[in-house]
Amino acid sequence: MKPVKRVFLIVLDSFGIGEMPDAALYQDEGSNTLGSIRSRQEFRVPNLQRLGLFCIDGVPGMPGDPVVPAGSFARMTERSRGKDTTVGHWEIAGLISPVGQPVFEKTGFPREFISRFESAIGRRVLCNRAYSGTQVLLDYGPEHMRTGRPIVYTSADSVFQVAAHEDVIPLEELYKICGTAREMLCGELAVGRVIARPFVGEYPHYTRTSNRRDYALEPHGDTILDQLCAAGLDVIAVGKIHDIFSGRGITRWIHTEDNTDGMEKTLSLQQEEFAGLCFVNLVDFDMVYGHRNDAAGYARAATQFDCQLGEFLANMKPQDVLILTADHGCDPGNASISHSREYTPMLIVGDAITPGTNLGTRDSFADIGATVMELLGVEGATAGESFLPLVARRG
Repeated sequence: MKPVKRVFLIVLDSFGIGEMPDAALYQDEGSNTLGSIRSRQEFRVPNLQRLGLFCIDGVPGMPGDPVVPAGSFARMTERSRGKDTTVGHWEIAGLISPVGQPVFEKTGFPREFISRFESAIGRRVLCNRAYSGTQVLLDYGPEHMRTGRPIVYTSADSVFQVAAHEDVIPLEELYKICGTAREMLCGELAVGRVIARPFVGEYPHYTRTSNRRDYALEPHGDTILDQLCAAGLDVIAVGKIHDIFSGRGITRWIHTEDNTDGMEKTLSLQQEEFAGLCFVNLVDFDMVYGHRNDAAGYARAATQFDCQLGEFLANMKPQDVLILTADHGCDPGNASISHSREYTPMLIVGDAITPGTNLGTRDSFADIGATVMELLGVEGATAGESFLPLVARRG
């Protein structure tokens, strides 16, 4: 196989491609994120099409699909219990989560816990219910502005979210509040993520800012990030990857403002010299469009990404490999505003990769992590099985 020096692993957050067989267990029957955006007039993704997106098992073809795609491709199955960002990324990185993380969609967090939390932060809180992240600002924002009480809310996902206006609760205090919540949410209350949700503006025109911060559980075992780092390779985290893995196994962290900024910074990293993994999360697909049922916006975001993807592909070096995938679904075309239990795409391309190989339906997201390890020549244990032997270009 041709040598590989760098792997760029880009997660299109929530870019699902159709319900998994167990979707009914998650009330996600019929979910198909890609299906909800592909017919929109805003959706134009020639580069994803060229790599083989519409050749993946279960994904209907499109006019203009190549006879031999430039990449190889697969449909990925999630083995972990859940449909959350945290467990999805951990599985991509080789770690299966056999037990689902707790959710509090129907009940909110226990009153006894909320009382202890209020005592710990010195402020009473508002809401403590499952809510849309934008609607909760409209319904509780004015009271928050008057009283200084942070807005605590959750969803169908395993999250404890704290929203606060940046002029009412300064960012550093909000981050401290969320850090306190993370320390307290343990045992049966150990949600996957505590999320700081700062916002600005005046009612009814509140806007969430890019100063969001996620406080994830520590991974319950080693991931490929730990192993690559231990082998002396670079592990560069772009976007919320650092938060998802609690900073473990990361040698450099780059904050991003949005999808476009995330890709701009990834394009800049292409021009740098490093050896190892560049792991990127593009959160807007999920946070800005999927959770708001904005299919047109999701389609526009896919089109914008595809334009930047074209630039990335043109700048790839001979020892680079690019892998595109997702961590779950968030279908903007159904009634729910929560994540959906879906298959995800996997597209892989580079001089070391044979184009046009259909890898079928893989048993786990963790196969991606195992493949990254083999590409970079690092031996170690992961829950997945590398598909590199099936796609490696010989000679």
